[in-house]
Amino acid sequence: MSVVVVTDASARLPAELLEQWPIRVVPLHILLDGADLRDGVDEIPDDIYRLHATTAAATPAELACAYRRALDDSTGNGPEGVVAVHISSALSGTCGAAQRTAADLDPRIRVVDSKSTAMGTGFVALAAARAAAGGGDVDAVAQAATAAVRRGHAFVVVHRLDNLRRSGRIGGARAWLGTALALKPLLRIDDGKLVLAQRVRTVSNATAAMIERVCELVGEAPAELAVHHVANPEGAAEVAATLAQRLPACEPAIVTPLGPVLALHVGAGAVAICLQLP
Repeated sequence: MSVVVVTDASARLPAELLEQWPIRVVPLHILLDGADLRDGVDEIPDDIYRLHATTAAATPAELACAYRRALDDSTGNGPEGVVAVHISSALSGTCGAAQRTAADLDPRIRVVDSKSTAMGTGFVALAAARAAAGGGDVDAVAQAATAAVRRGHAFVVVHRLDNLRRSGRIGGARAWLGTALALKPLLRIDDGKLVLAQRVRTVSNATAAMIERVCELVGEAPAELAVHHVANPEGAAEVAATLAQRLPACEPAIVTPLGPVLALHVGAGAVAICLQLP
């Protein structure tokens, strides 16, 4: 067998990629009206971003169960072990719980902090899965994932500030969230933290600024791209089409919803771009 890769529901990997690369997914949680809903397992309201819900990390029990099953499936002829790629430790307690769980469970488990989320995490998990498919041992697969972390970038344009105020996930935001009026912030992931990249007055200008930053980073490289959205498929499709036109060396962007956990933090209308440089 080969090394098995595990990630969490924040990664937003499309079903066809999960089938092509057998990556295991651990759910994250949404707490709503006393109910504990698991992303990717339980039915979650489409408009969860409008509701007064909170998010929670994957539990140690869930992580341990996923890792044990992955270890069992890995055991046999060939490399053995598990590489777990999780949402940034600055955004969720999942990675910290994963590190503690792995330390208690088995030395053949490696945990990699993606220092990102959405397909920023997904691209790191894919890099690990490709290394595993190539016959790499657990250390080589973990090294491939760690190298991919350094090649990743992520941006998001937010339409409303209400969810950001509630989330507490935005580094250094207090000074400008309280006074902004028509602000449409462009945010980026910086060393695992969600931070303000630029303050813009209109959504269209913020989106244009995001696309410009992505194009500058990619240049003529054949980067991997993903576009996410919260209840804004038209906006995501327009961004993906613009990227396809301006970055012909890249394959068409993966386009998926941002998912309920992340939607709670950035709100309706948000559009994000994640990229992985070669």
